[in-house]
Amino acid sequence: MTSPIPMVEIWRGPLLESLHSGHAVICDAKGNIRRSWGNPQATIYPRSSAKMIQALPLVTSGAAAKFGLGSEQLALACASHNGAEMHTRRVNDWIKQLGLSDQDLRCGTQLPNDIPARNALIKTDRAPCQAHNNCSGKHAGFLTLTKHLGATPEYIDPDHPVQKAALDAFEYVTDETSPGFGIDGCSAPNFVTSLHGLARAMAWFASAHQRTDTTSRAANSLVNAMITHPELVAGEPRACTNLMRAMRGKAAVKTGAEAVFVAIIPEQKLGVALKITDGATRASECAITALLVSLGLLHRSDPVVAQYMNAPLLNRRKINCGSIRPTQTLLF
Repeated sequence: MTSPIPMVEIWRGPLLESLHSGHAVICDAKGNIRRSWGNPQATIYPRSSAKMIQALPLVTSGAAAKFGLGSEQLALACASHNGAEMHTRRVNDWIKQLGLSDQDLRCGTQLPNDIPARNALIKTDRAPCQAHNNCSGKHAGFLTLTKHLGATPEYIDPDHPVQKAALDAFEYVTDETSPGFGIDGCSAPNFVTSLHGLARAMAWFASAHQRTDTTSRAANSLVNAMITHPELVAGEPRACTNLMRAMRGKAAVKTGAEAVFVAIIPEQKLGVALKITDGATRASECAITALLVSLGLLHRSDPVVAQYMNAPLLNRRKINCGSIRPTQTLLF
């Protein structure tokens, strides 16, 4: 068994203060590993990096077409959004269109990460609703599929038709039988996969535009929605949004909790998946940026790159005390 390898260094002055290790895989459209770091067979929860997989049945079932969903809704179905007004308004409009309300969601309430939205709630002494949850777009997609299928309202139950469809899609695109699941922060099942399986799935999405079957067309529509609406996939000033904007349509990227990150690269028909084993977001953002630079999707001189790769460590007085750097092994 290959151990995780050092991927991101935290320097303070002349001293290497901390080190983040992990695993990463770059996969081609045939499912072959082009490059890997650490253990490609490491089993992980993909967390929110798999939302485009969970959204596949929404499209393949015909539910998205039946309810007239556009690219904005599809992007939100793949999103871990900030709970900004532009996110919650669209989610609320979506579920209202279904004849449903916030009470029908099963993701739970969450104080928004968007500062203006959070401040607005605090100033008016209002509690957040479920639409503020970063996963509410995914859950609106689950509700849409639930209504399309005429299924019972507890769509987060692992035995519910919606979650069975999600598992079928997950195993299809990873080309693996998932050994199990855990319950995600939004209460939906999150299926276990190998890192190779997750990278294989992202490469399958990346090459979907070359195929004409129903599932591939659905995948391509989800990728295009993410690339077209990066601000809906995350928000200001998040890494997913910033990196997709900087790549100008060349790739879709998506983070997941506990330092998972994936990339879908249609021009090169490649998929990328990485996991930092200590769960540090600062490290996963640095590592995915380094891999995107190595693959020629971003230039080292890009100001967005500088936010995550070789990013300065600023203290409370904004004095630069060090940097967050990728290890040289990621810069191939």
